[in-house]
Amino acid sequence: PQVWQSIFSGKKSVRLETQRKKLTVFFSDIRGFTELAEELEAEALTDLLNNYLNEMSKIALKYGGTIDKFIGDSVMIVFGDPNTQGAKKDAVAALSMAIAMRKHMKVLRQQWRARGITKPLEIRMGLNTGYCTVGNFGADTCMDYTIIGRDVNLASRLESAAESGEILISHETYSLIKDVIMCRDKGQATVKGFAKPIQVYQVVDFRRDLGATSSYV
Repeated sequence: PQVWQSIFSGKKSVRLETQRKKLTVFFSDIRGFTELAEELEAEALTDLLNNYLNEMSKIALKYGGTIDKFIGDSVMIVFGDPNTQGAKKDAVAALSMAIAMRKHMKVLRQQWRARGITKPLEIRMGLNTGYCTVGNFGADTCMDYTIIGRDVNLASRLESAAESGEILISHETYSLIKDVIMCRDKGQATVKGFAKPIQVYQVVDFRRDLGATSSYV
């Protein structure tokens, strides 16, 4: 909706062009979805997936995220384009969305259980903040509004490394949100495509909802 609005208000033109911007990038997918796809009929699987993507999209838009794409059960969301509140507020909004999504999965699991889907489906998420190339890529007749770059890849790698129900973030994102959101230091991880180990943090919850807890960093 944000991209549509910027095009039809005349702020953006529909042509092949890109620019560099500091963004917070979010990736998520469902642990156990591939196995479930083998068990369910196509219609039931379609209903479940569309229900999930619809619910997650509502949460994304509530927090100001730009939904970049769906790839099966994976979701890619961007904060900072076409609208930005500044790097810090964009990062906090992205993490607020991720925490809200994790909580909402409990509601969805109850609904799915009532429909006979007993497999405990869990969301896993990865976020990173950095400079990305954003804009329209493709051909004159068929273009895709998206983002590319090293920092996009890192967000995707963090999502792949996350356990069920886990939100993993990079140090860049952590430095922007640490005063608002409590995180656990997970140390350094070797990430495919990155020469040096990456500092990783696990998101716990908002500090205001936890109180003072010395066991977290």
